[in-house]
Amino acid sequence: MILWLCLCWGFSPSAGQPDSELMARYLEEQLLADSSIVEQVAHRVPRQAKFLQRLETRPRMSEFHVRSTIISRYAFTTVSCTMVNSGSEAREAVFEMQIPAAAFISNFTMSIGNKTYYGEVTGKEKKNSSDDKERHKKPPSPTEGRENGYETFKASVFIPRKMQARFILHYEELLQRRLGKYEYTVSIRPQQLVGRLRVEVNILENSGIVSLEVPPLRNSKQKGNGKAEGDVSPPPSTVIGHTKTLAKVTFNPSVVEQTRIARNGILGDFIIRYDVNRELSVGDVQILNGYFVHYFAPTDLPPLPKNVVFVLDSSASMVGTKLKQTKEALFTILQDLRPEDHFNIIGFSNRIKVWQQDRLVPVTPNNIRDAKKYIHNMSPTGGTNINGALQTGAKLLNDYIAQNDIDARSVSLIIFLTDGRPTVGETQSSKILSNTKDAIRDKFCLFTIGIGNDVDHKLLERMALENCGMTRLFQEDEDAASHLKGFYDEIGTPLLSDIRVDYPEDDVEQVTQNFFPNYFNGSEIIIAGKLINRTSDKLHVEVTASNSKKYILLKTDVAIDLLSRNDIRGVPGLEDGKGDNNYIERAWSYLTIKELLNSRLKSDDSQEKDNLMEKAKSMALAYNFVTPFTVLKMKEAGLHSEPSQEEFISPSTDGIGEKLQSLQGHKAPPGVHRERDKQRIKISKTSADGDPHFVIDFPSSKFSVCFNIDGEPGDILRLVSDHKESGVTVNGQLIGAPAPPNGHKKHRTYFSTITILSNKPERSYLEITPRRVILDDGERLVLSCGRSAVVRSRSLEVSISAFSNITVTIRDSISFVILIHHYKKPAPYQRNHLGFYISNSKGLSSDSHGLLGQFLNHEVKLLQESLNTRRQEAGQNQTEALKANPTNTLKVKGRLVPVVWKQRRIYNGQQEVDCWFAKNNADKLIDGSYKDYLASHPFDTGTSFGTINSL
Repeated sequence: MILWLCLCWGFSPSAGQPDSELMARYLEEQLLADSSIVEQVAHRVPRQAKFLQRLETRPRMSEFHVRSTIISRYAFTTVSCTMVNSGSEAREAVFEMQIPAAAFISNFTMSIGNKTYYGEVTGKEKKNSSDDKERHKKPPSPTEGRENGYETFKASVFIPRKMQARFILHYEELLQRRLGKYEYTVSIRPQQLVGRLRVEVNILENSGIVSLEVPPLRNSKQKGNGKAEGDVSPPPSTVIGHTKTLAKVTFNPSVVEQTRIARNGILGDFIIRYDVNRELSVGDVQILNGYFVHYFAPTDLPPLPKNVVFVLDSSASMVGTKLKQTKEALFTILQDLRPEDHFNIIGFSNRIKVWQQDRLVPVTPNNIRDAKKYIHNMSPTGGTNINGALQTGAKLLNDYIAQNDIDARSVSLIIFLTDGRPTVGETQSSKILSNTKDAIRDKFCLFTIGIGNDVDHKLLERMALENCGMTRLFQEDEDAASHLKGFYDEIGTPLLSDIRVDYPEDDVEQVTQNFFPNYFNGSEIIIAGKLINRTSDKLHVEVTASNSKKYILLKTDVAIDLLSRNDIRGVPGLEDGKGDNNYIERAWSYLTIKELLNSRLKSDDSQEKDNLMEKAKSMALAYNFVTPFTVLKMKEAGLHSEPSQEEFISPSTDGIGEKLQSLQGHKAPPGVHRERDKQRIKISKTSADGDPHFVIDFPSSKFSVCFNIDGEPGDILRLVSDHKESGVTVNGQLIGAPAPPNGHKKHRTYFSTITILSNKPERSYLEITPRRVILDDGERLVLSCGRSAVVRSRSLEVSISAFSNITVTIRDSISFVILIHHYKKPAPYQRNHLGFYISNSKGLSSDSHGLLGQFLNHEVKLLQESLNTRRQEAGQNQTEALKANPTNTLKVKGRLVPVVWKQRRIYNGQQEVDCWFAKNNADKLIDGSYKDYLASHPFDTGTSFGTINSL
């Protein structure tokens, strides 16, 4: 059979196709014929006739290649497709590619025989003619095989007989983080089996790649893909490899493997999901060639309370599957509400029906049960009163906010769902938009969802944009229930509100949006801009936000690498790259154009709309992006031009490995700003630092006392204990290390953890280590010690100076400073550890205790006779007298304590303290023995010896 096929085609040797393409042709016709046998048993179609007919009428796709490189979330994609006309006359070939709706096309080239046509982006002056080769902008249509969030690029040409055509399409996009993952998708729908089909995706994330996954091909319309339900394995022939910062994923199915996936060549969407390492800090700031991009997506934050009103379309058009799936989704969503949330439900058609009149109810089992009953009983009837429903929802939420003492930092929102256009009440879109904006008045956000093809997606999109929300559109035949639940999951967990990102005005310009009403778990805030001062060596960044009962300030100085170590042009495999070499600038232009388009969409002023359009058009022309205001026109490159080569914008990553230097903004090295930060902190000498050395300052006596505690590794020492009065307790846990050579100690001990507990006016605790700070006041917050930050609540403030110290202030009357000791190359007897200093003890009571606390409100006397004798011997020189006398005596609470004169260095050795030293673990100086100050666990608040309490 194969020999017969080769003879029938009659190709010249130069036009012959590889074995893979022969196999593709043969298998496709075999499958078509076999399907005909199954479907029409009584009518057998001659296989040869069917085969020859298709060969004569359809150019064959011999090659379909997709190559993409994602550098720090910015994706460059190149699609190359080769079609061959094996017929005896010219035939039309159609190149069709679904691309993400958020992407911008940046180039398109066609080569037909020895002629090359290239795309030139020009400004749009009038409506394009039907033969413009450009991107279609109409809403997605199921009949065209499109899915939500995608648009179709289509180009058609006539290929002369026995010749081939090559299409090369370039597009770019900034990946959005949703539900904790970035998702990159390539549509593979060649409409026929392809001899050589390959997808290659290279990912470079210097923050570190985590959670890389390649799920099965996604095709909502193609059911016979051979995948068992619940199968999460990658598509066949997928190869995944990655290091810490670099990943390479290839998909290269043979013709046989393609037939197992889909006989018609519609394989589906090839998807890659991943995330990057991150922490609660100012985020990932990357700088290159005078531009910066800032990614902010903190983790380990407690969720904010929500006040949510669900506004659901129950008009007659929702009958059947749409309303059924909406109910299913709402049942699940209601179960996911948290106990601190409040909610209500509005159903609307031509009538507005409110579940709970004039209030929002708390999340309780009974309320959730009753809400489900209400939703279950909703029935489709009547028209669609969008304006009335939104006005009712906005009034309900406004009244609740005004009349109730809600948490000022809770998040209020409306989730609005419809499948149609306004048919009852106010039906003009402009009036509905105006009324909605006036009703909401920037007090909360509106999120809109559209189902089906009849929905006014422009109205929903603009309503969401004007009211700090988002919109989603779902097709009627898609699984609306899972889509609705997925969209709610994106916005159902607000973590921060009123986020503002600031940079020095003299250092940056043309910064994109830097204020955001909310940050939702699993999402990401992105800001980009240009640097003004190109000679500066750093960029100061501050992020302020609210989290439940806390105010958060994060700040850092990001080093600007003047040697351009972020430049990747010198890396092997990137020499021929184009846009990838200035990926940060292109990310900035991408974001700026998107914001201009959104601003124009929201504007009602014609002059402002024109100005915004011109700005967007000018930038799109500068960066060669196809937008609503620019078009792609094809021009012939010249009669003698060579056939175009496949020029991938995305660079090869072969051999890159770990050679790439940091592509993210470098952290300021430890210690760079330490001196400046330390000078701002006012502390006393009263401290416990080192291994550990204790110092108590007695200002009225004009001298200090010091002592050592030789504890055991794992011991927890009670440093301050005032739980009954001020509610404050401080415990320090010891870590062990070998003693230095020739030392007199068997081992050293240091503070590895400081725990600060407070129960007034509300319960909270801090757990501090050299690496991180955990703050828990009913909601857990984790902060890195390597990033500067300030967190404030009603009675507590925590200020972190990166790599240096943490200042804890309680009720503005108690302050502690914890020093962070890091060793770059520690000796065997050194450990990263903490030092504890008391800065302000006014708020501690006279009954406070602990190794340090017992001396805060008591004086110690140096016996006068010892002092007078030494003065006479030293000629009234007190210091010399004290140094000369090997032993003196202190009087502490009636106890006589022998002491000797010593000098101690505190605060990282920067300050020298003269002190009276009490030997033998402060015997007689402290109440009892040091073992009486051992706590049973870090949260032990026992206030007397032998007593154990827990906060």
